[in-house]
Amino acid sequence: MKPFNHLIVAGILTILAITADAQVKVKTEHMNTIENANELEIINQLSTESAVVNMPVSKLLNAPGNEALKAFFFTPVKNSSALKGKKIAVLVADGFEEIELTGPVWYFRQLGATVDIVAPKYNPAPERYGLAYPEMSKTHIMAIQYLQPVGWIKFDRTADQIKVTDYDAVFIPGGAWNPDNLRADKDVIRFVQEFNRSGKLIAAICHAPVVLASADIIKGKKLTGYWNIQSDLKNAGATVLEQSVVSDGNLITSRHPIDVADFSRAVENWLIKK
Repeated sequence: MKPFNHLIVAGILTILAITADAQVKVKTEHMNTIENANELEIINQLSTESAVVNMPVSKLLNAPGNEALKAFFFTPVKNSSALKGKKIAVLVADGFEEIELTGPVWYFRQLGATVDIVAPKYNPAPERYGLAYPEMSKTHIMAIQYLQPVGWIKFDRTADQIKVTDYDAVFIPGGAWNPDNLRADKDVIRFVQEFNRSGKLIAAICHAPVVLASADIIKGKKLTGYWNIQSDLKNAGATVLEQSVVSDGNLITSRHPIDVADFSRAVENWLIKK
């Protein structure tokens, strides 16, 4: 056979081999597509439609009946040094109710206080939980508006870094997820217990009083909280009152975002008297 014919035969064999490989590849990709389609169908059955209730600050402040709450934020403070020299720690984790942190923090800073945002030490769940954490989780905590994640705020310190002597008061915002994260953190619970023994102010709003229950510091105390945790507070030995603010010794508690103004003023008054 002439060399040229050898080249032709070799070329034909190469083309046939490539064609066979391509057919196998196409068949394999087709099977994978079928499998992925089946997986997608199952995933769709495991997932729900994305539609979330939220509570924008503007809507809350302009809602009928919340005129006093709106006035609280838009009326200039009378004494911008009322809390000068006071240091306040905000104990907070992912899932905090936005206005229950930003509202009091804004007010206390308007009055001259130093406020630190204190979060649990970063401790991601094991990989098998399937959680995807953004990089900013190491330095920020997530805010919600009722049920909707809405943003992030940078924290100043972590709970394992703080001491009772660092602060004059502690307050804990609510949000259904935040207190559950806090009450499972040993550094947070230890700090709350030590702070309570010091007699310094501990303030908690909405769902946050469950953290005080987990710290076992509410037995025999009068307090309040969000309506669906009130039975938990009673089971922990507290007397629950249906009021916007309840003060008992060194504890101040409130029920809901609509109580933020009364809650903030109660903390202010307590600290001024001290």
